[in-house]
Amino acid sequence: MEKKYTSVFENSLIWFGAAVSIAEILTGTYFAPLGFSKGLIAILLGHIIGCFMLFLAGLIGGKMRKSAMETAKMSFGTKGALFFSALNIIQLVGWTAIMIYDGSLAVNGIFNIGSWAWCIIIGSLIALWIIVGIKQLGKVNAFAIGALFILTIVLSFVIFGNGNISNTVSESITFGAAVELSVAMPLSWLPLISDYTREAKKPAKATAVSAITYGIVSCWMYIIGMGAAIFTAESDIAQIMVKAGLGVAGLVIVVFSTVTTTFLDAYSAGVSSESISEKIRTKPVALAVTIIGTLGAIFLPLYDITDFLYFIGSVFAPMIAIQIADFFILKQNNETCSFNVRNLIIWIIGFVVYRLLMHTDIIVGSTLPDMLLTVALCILANRLSNKPSLKKAKRPVQ
Repeated sequence: MEKKYTSVFENSLIWFGAAVSIAEILTGTYFAPLGFSKGLIAILLGHIIGCFMLFLAGLIGGKMRKSAMETAKMSFGTKGALFFSALNIIQLVGWTAIMIYDGSLAVNGIFNIGSWAWCIIIGSLIALWIIVGIKQLGKVNAFAIGALFILTIVLSFVIFGNGNISNTVSESITFGAAVELSVAMPLSWLPLISDYTREAKKPAKATAVSAITYGIVSCWMYIIGMGAAIFTAESDIAQIMVKAGLGVAGLVIVVFSTVTTTFLDAYSAGVSSESISEKIRTKPVALAVTIIGTLGAIFLPLYDITDFLYFIGSVFAPMIAIQIADFFILKQNNETCSFNVRNLIIWIIGFVVYRLLMHTDIIVGSTLPDMLLTVALCILANRLSNKPSLKKAKRPVQ
């Protein structure tokens, strides 16, 4: 049977759903101390950097028809990439818990039956999405995303239709730190995007549309959060919805945005696990991740995710920088070896440099300079190496 590939439109829907997120809105509230104008620049600059990296990561998987963690084998070796698969699964379990936690608190502010109960309801809906499959739920997903689109516009009018823009600046967050928080969200999707672009009929177009769609909508979510904090002095989105009289509509926004976004995290955890062992299947692992995430959302305090976002950046920024250097510049494929020690050492250097850059206020954040340095190290190490050139990567899809 001929494999059915996803269309460009289907990919855009997936990434629209990924971006409409309570977690992104809440992260946007952190930008309020910069004032609207400066905060807006930080959001846009960070997303341009992050989404360009997201595009390159998705293009590798799309062209090679490989999942995100399978493409990691091309740079780190078949066994070396397992380390990143394990880290990716851990961060996806974390994201699943955070998304359910944020969603449950927000929806409980609209209809109070207990946040733990909403955790179970949201977790059950995510499990349903996994069991049925996003392709079979295509019409339902499209309807949900359409409703989210309309209701988010309403929320935007509610927030921005009152009051004047405030440009009051405080020192609670620097511009560089704000840019990094903006970069961090698209960066967190780097180890996932190829799980979807690998199945695209037109990989390059689908990847471009995915990155652009995600970038625009994610910026929108950040701006809603920042605007809420500046214009209404309220960071609790649920309370803004209640005061605006959205009620049930607000509940729908929260529940479905949480489900459509968190589904991607849980599903990709299953895909990543397949790269660890061929005996592992995607859906059982995705369901297990959903259950663990639901329990984490109920029992763990997950109210501040800034350190988590910075951790993701420090792990995956140098990882994808090495992959970009290998695929687009050096045009080499290392999946024939078990461990690529050279690239693993470069990754360690990139990880340490990122953590050091976090303590320096750079106007473009930590990710971009860290990735540029990592790419430069890859090129330099390749030129200094006396080993024969490795097998070049085949490119089956143009």
